[in-house]
Amino acid sequence: MILTVTINPLLERRFYYPDIDLSSVNRDGNLLLKAGGKGINVNRQLNKLKIPNSALLFSGGNNGKLYRESLRREGINFSDVKIKSETRDASIIINQSNREVFSFFGKDPLVSSDEVNEFLLKLEKMIATYEMVVFSGSSPCREADIIISEGIKIANRLDKISVCDTYGNNLKRCLDASPTILHNNVEEIKNSLGFELKSNNDYTLFLKNLYEKGIKQAYITNASEPLYAFNFDFHYKVTLPQINTLDSTGSGDAFVAGIVYGWYKKLTFEEQLKFASALGICNAESVEVCEVETEDINQYIDNIQIESIGKRIKEINDMPG
Repeated sequence: MILTVTINPLLERRFYYPDIDLSSVNRDGNLLLKAGGKGINVNRQLNKLKIPNSALLFSGGNNGKLYRESLRREGINFSDVKIKSETRDASIIINQSNREVFSFFGKDPLVSSDEVNEFLLKLEKMIATYEMVVFSGSSPCREADIIISEGIKIANRLDKISVCDTYGNNLKRCLDASPTILHNNVEEIKNSLGFELKSNNDYTLFLKNLYEKGIKQAYITNASEPLYAFNFDFHYKVTLPQINTLDSTGSGDAFVAGIVYGWYKKLTFEEQLKFASALGICNAESVEVCEVETEDINQYIDNIQIESIGKRIKEINDMPG
């Protein structure tokens, strides 16, 4: 069973229009309320992959009520900690004629120290009963910044696999907590840590630094550009096939779901890399987020090229756990 942790969920108000004229008033859009947030995106994709999972999140106010209703309607299992502040929301405008997407995000909620402590107590109890925990997304405020790093420490203490996919001011603290698995994109690394990754050598040095922190696997994605990864001290460069990207929102989350799938199904590292990459590619070809069907993935698997950097690729199944 997989647990995802989303401390800054997003209620999406998705408006679908047959066509949009940005210079005029647009009427009669079809509205769909949908639960968003990086961890919830992982849950949604895991459901598509038929991997048992549940979510832990904050929710507050009327937006929080609508959010919980959306989760139930979609069949996403969850547990929440109520906060006084409103769950953040966003308007997502979709032009169906050319499948163009416009996104407008609201304010992050405020979370009190007492609410953070309640969340951490609940988190520790839940981690104890799950096989793997995925920490995804941003922190809503300074008080909540400790949750992911403390959650990683709890997972380590309980000998559980942890996946870290966060960014911002607290990323360094999370890396120092030594998650089992890390995912970030190049811009997140640059903006959160001040590291620019351009050459093979840049990636090799950065991945080596992560391994020295006790991280067992890491994946650094860069949209349609090659991604870099390591499994223990074996480094890889992955070249992706060219596609017609419609909306890359959630492609990193689909990728993370693929990593979780690979771990859960005990795939070899190369199989895991290809599966996760194909999920991210398929997601980028759609305006919907993390709703990739398993049968759509196979068209890309054989076109993903994996190159060993430094040491040769290990042919045995060396997945952690």
